[in-house]
Parts: sequence; structure tokens; C-alpha cells
Amino acid sequence: MATNKPFIIRVAIQSPLRQLFDYVIPKTILEISPNQQPTSGCRVLVPFGRRLVVGLIVTCPETTDYDENKLKSIENLLDKSPLIPQELFALFVWAAHYYQHPIGDALFNMLPVTLRKAKPLSEPSTKYWQLTAKGKGLGENSLNRAPSQKALIGHLLKHGRLSHDDLIRLFPRNILHTLAKKDLIKDSEDVKAKVAIKIVLKQVPLSLNTAQKIVFAKIRYDDFRCYLLNGVTGSGKTEIYLRAIEDVLRQGKQALVLIPEISLTPQTQKRFSDRFNVPIVTLHSGLSDKARLIAWTDAKAGRASIVLGTRSAIFTPLEQPGLIVVDEEHDQSYKQQEGFRYSARDLAVIRARKENIPIILGSATPSIESLNNCVTKRYEQLMLPQRAGEALQPQWSIIDLKNVNIEAGIASTTLLAISETISNGHQVLIFLNRRGFAPAIICHHCGWAADCHSCDTKLTVHRARNRLICHHCDYQQAIPKHCPNCMSHDLVPMGEGTEQSEDYLKRYFPDTNIMRVDRDSTRKKGAMQTVFNEVERGEPCILIGTQMLAKGHHFSNVTLVVVLDADSGLFSPDFRSQERLAQLLTQVAGRSGRGQLPGRVFIQTHQPEHPLLESLIHKGYNTLAIDLMTQRRQYELPPYRHLAVIRAESQWAKTAETFLHHARATAQKICPASESITYLGPLPAMLEKRAGRYRFVLQINVTQRSMLQNLLTQLNHVLESYKGSKKICWSVDVDPQEI
Repeated sequence: MATNKPFIIRVAIQSPLRQLFDYVIPKTILEISPNQQPTSGCRVLVPFGRRLVVGLIVTCPETTDYDENKLKSIENLLDKSPLIPQELFALFVWAAHYYQHPIGDALFNMLPVTLRKAKPLSEPSTKYWQLTAKGKGLGENSLNRAPSQKALIGHLLKHGRLSHDDLIRLFPRNILHTLAKKDLIKDSEDVKAKVAIKIVLKQVPLSLNTAQKIVFAKIRYDDFRCYLLNGVTGSGKTEIYLRAIEDVLRQGKQALVLIPEISLTPQTQKRFSDRFNVPIVTLHSGLSDKARLIAWTDAKAGRASIVLGTRSAIFTPLEQPGLIVVDEEHDQSYKQQEGFRYSARDLAVIRARKENIPIILGSATPSIESLNNCVTKRYEQLMLPQRAGEALQPQWSIIDLKNVNIEAGIASTTLLAISETISNGHQVLIFLNRRGFAPAIICHHCGWAADCHSCDTKLTVHRARNRLICHHCDYQQAIPKHCPNCMSHDLVPMGEGTEQSEDYLKRYFPDTNIMRVDRDSTRKKGAMQTVFNEVERGEPCILIGTQMLAKGHHFSNVTLVVVLDADSGLFSPDFRSQERLAQLLTQVAGRSGRGQLPGRVFIQTHQPEHPLLESLIHKGYNTLAIDLMTQRRQYELPPYRHLAVIRAESQWAKTAETFLHHARATAQKICPASESITYLGPLPAMLEKRAGRYRFVLQINVTQRSMLQNLLTQLNHVLESYKGSKKICWSVDVDPQEI
């Protein structure tokens, strides 16, 4: 009887449905590989409705709640072994449940795009070129009229077989094809092999100062520990990462390093490749699907010793995990804001615990959550209070904008300081977190303003492109030549953006290299690196840009940092706004004076006496963070309570709002409001209308995480059967970073 029992699998399908589906595997498929039984993490091709789709095996249960005779059979078993190690796969399943996201959609988002299709996973190969017998027998005077072809032949004669990648760095691709047609060279492919690394270092490490030595001596690798490396900007946190990674590599293990932005990848990868003689791969959304798959498989097979990536890299399997590093751990970018709303930083800590390895969270401005975890002894805090080498902390100055002459957002006092810095042969960084020429355009005659037709916001002026653009839905139109209301031609841009400040500075400093760094100016591949290469030359220049400039960059000749508009972050209704502003100002200020020259920071504001600015400048970020922690505790906000937000949007405001009223009523039946649980809303989102849809939120604030999870699990089942659900797009955001 037991031999006739069907092999049942429970499968996740990439869909918005919050359930798994039971299938059976036919004996014919099982008999093909009798020693390789399907298990969790293997892909299968299954019938789903009228389609054949790829599914992931989650469990292999002994029984099913359905009639076994009516279960559909899979079409094909795509993997002979799990794509992801069992323990790591279990973590991914847990993450889908914790963040209350449809499990199939969550699990497939954790895989490279290529593996979400019905294609077998093949080991990547390396293409090589070598001389044919004809090529080896060429006379000395052959190919004299084709010097590039002759040079390539000579290169292969000298070195023998060389990889395709190595050759195209030296010679154009067309030469390879030409010589192949002449039967002078031929190609071959070998499966990538794991290379034994005998020498880990190719560069002598920098000397550690006393504080760095103390910190590094505390790091242990034998089990799970979470270290919060709290070091001021320029204190040498990266050197600690490199030393820790070196220790792990010498053990034959791998390191996973997370960074918040793609723009940081080139310089970080260069620093790592300059130091280590090991294979390094990068993983981020800017890569092609093929390149991501190769990097992913190299990491999985242990061929990559260091994996460097942005948020999604946390899902990369490692053959021999040894260390996880999360740089700029406070950064909001680690939280996915659409779809599967996971926190890469938090998952990194949980993954390190599961794999029993250490993790280092590094920041000059640690998040309130991480600092609280140090207070409760969950994390061990490692302090670097001084800059490395001879560099000193920059000197802060507040520029009071009241009753001051301002042009393009720049005060006269600030302009003089910029001029002085350039005259001294140094560089200036100007921070304005608002791209475009101006945030709005109005009619000077009647007051008309250009609004987005789909969002509750003004259209931003992009003069260089002659466009008005919505930064929320990307609606665009040409800049009108006259007011559509009164036909006046007196249209005036209001406020300042990076474009406007750039234009003004170019007129004021015509002989100075002025470079703008924002999403508009860095669209082309390599544009960001081109700017940084210019800065690294050390010649006088002015950098102006958004928060893309604030994170992790090392500019040794920048001696003046200017924050044009500090006021925009002082009055936000989001309870995290003051923390974010303090982090941003500290990070931006940290780009100044990182070399041997002293640095200055100018903060332009209409609120010079604001408590946050006073505390940040005179006491520093860590003291300010303690004050913010006290406020959070008083107001019963994270990390002292646990928060979830249910978001709903619809073409009709009433529909979205009614849905959330239903959600609140249902939730209160499950868990009535009390001291342990409070409800707020439904309320309009901070941007109520976006892309033609009205958005509302419902906040749930709970004392215990388990209570929140139980409530949301039950609530989701009810909301999925809501009658008007087809007219509503709704989602659950656990541990939200934005309200």
C-alpha cells in the first residue's frame, strides 16, 4: 500500500494569492532520478488554471486536505536539487509570513529573474580563445597590413589560451570574429571551477589607530554575534570591515556585504578588489538578468569569496557563509517600499543568527532601533569616536536666512565661502535634496500653478528638458508659454532645485568645473563614475546634488559642505522625520574635511534656534539620538511598540476609505482596542492622490510582536474575501519606514 501512495508536494505559485497548492508527482518522473527525491526549494512546472507555470516546492506533506485522486500532477521537475539550502529557504518562508506578503510572490522575488522561468539551472561557463594549428604556423611577416590582428595573434602565442573577457579588454570584438573566420583562432567553453585561493591579500592593510585596534579585537567569528559599529564619518569603519573579511577569507569562508545604493558599488568594489586577491561579484538591479544569474550561481557554488550588493542581495545563497556586513545600516533604502515590503537589514541579522555567523552593522548615524538593541544587549556596540589619521571633524556654521539676500537658494555669506574655497584650490559639495529647476511654476498675474492631473502635488520644472514633470507618477508636459488661466506670459518658477542652483553657480563661477549629481544627470551608464573620477583628480570644482552624494563617498579635497535647505525636514508629520534629518545632515557634513585639510559645514535655515539643529551641532548625533529615544518611549512609538500599516488605494476615495473602515472594524473584533493595541485611521496618506488613485492608511500599534502577527494573519483572511476587493489595491506593511 505504501508503495502506491502518491508523492504529494505543496507548491508556491507567483501570484497575489496567500496560499499554497497541492500537487502530486507522477511515478514516471520519480523513476527518472530515484536517488534524488524532490524537496523544499526545487522548482516544478505545474498546471495552474489554463496555464503552465513555475512553482516552488515548500513542503512535501504525508497527507493532503483534498481528495488525493483529484490532485493535479506536475508536468516536470525542473531541479534535481534545491536551488537554496534548506535552512535559508526556511528563513525565506518565515520572511514571507512575517511581512504578511503572499508567499508565492515573496519567494519568487527572492530568486534571480532567469530562475523564475521554466529553464534548468546550468552551471555558468567561461569562454576561451586559443590559436589553431594554422594560427600557430603563421609566418613572421603575416598580417602586416592588419596590425591589430597580428598583435592579438602574438598575445595568444605568448600567453596561450585566454578568456574572452580578458581579450576584449585589450582588443575589439570584431577582430576576434575576423580571425575566427580565417581559422586562425578558435573558441571553447569550460564550466567555471572553484579556484583555490592561496594568497588572500594583494595589498598591505592600513595601520589601525588605537580605537580601531580596540574595536577589531572585540570581533569574534565562532558563532552569531551582532556588532553595531558606531563610528563618526571618516573614522575608518571600512578598514574594520576589510580586516574582518580578511579573517573570514583565511578560514575559507565567504562574506556578504550590503550597501544602500547602486552608486556606491563601483568605489566599494574597487576598494575590495584592490585589497583582496579573491573573486568578487556584485548583485544589484542595474545588472542584466544574465549577469545577475552568473553572480548568484557563483556565490551559491562558493566560487565568489565576496558578494557585494544592494538590498536584494540578502537572498543570495552562500556555500560557506562566514560574515555579513551591512554598511550604512540606518539607510531607508534597505526597506523595500513596494510589493514584498521586507527590511534587508533586519533579515540580515536573522540570517546571521540562523547561519550562526557574526554580522557587523556599520553607521555614523545608527538607527534608533539599532541603538535600542544595544541598550537591551541584543547587539554589542563598538565605538569609533574619532576620524582616522590626522583628519578632524568639520566645523559647523548655521546660516540664518531671515532677511538675507538669496539667489537660487544660496545666501550671500555662503557664496563668499564657496568663492574662498575655490580660490584656495579646494572642492565644494552643495546639498539640495530637490532635483529639477524649481518645485513649481506659477502665474505672477493670477496665481495659477501647474498641478499634476493625477496626483495631489505640483509639477516640477525641468528647464533643461523644457518639461514639467511629476516626481510621483512621472506625468510630463511641455512648459507652457503662457498661463492657461489668464493667458499671461509672466510665468515664474517658485523655489529652487539642483538645476537652478547649478545654472546660477555656472554664471557666477564660469571658470570652475561644476557638476550636478541627481537622478536626471546620472541616467546614463557610467555617468556617476565619470563625475567621481573628476572629483578624485583633486582640482577645484563644485559638486551639487541630492542625497545620492550624502552616502559613503570619500572626497579627500572637499573642504566645504553646504546644505541649502535644512528646513524641509523639520516639520514633517512622520515621527521618523527628525531622526532622518539628523542622519542626513550628519552624513552630508561628513563628506567635508576627510583628508588632511580641515572641513567646514554651512547649514542654511530659517530656524537657527530649532532644538534639533542646536542639539546636533553642539552635542552630536549620538546625544540627539538618546533624546529621540526618550521621546519615542513617551509617545509609545517604535522601537518600544510594534507598528503595522494597512494601505489601500482606489480610483475612488470613498472606496479605499470604506475598505479600511471595514478592516478596522474586523481587527477590533479580533483584538479590541486596549492599552496593548491601538488603532489610528483610516487617514488620508501624506500624498492622498497619486497616479489617479486615492490612498488611505490604517495604523496598528501593538506592545507585543506576536500579538501583531496573529492579528494580521487572521485579518488578511477576512480582507481577501471582501466583496469590493477587485476595486481596491491593498497591502500590509510590517515595521514601516514611511507612514
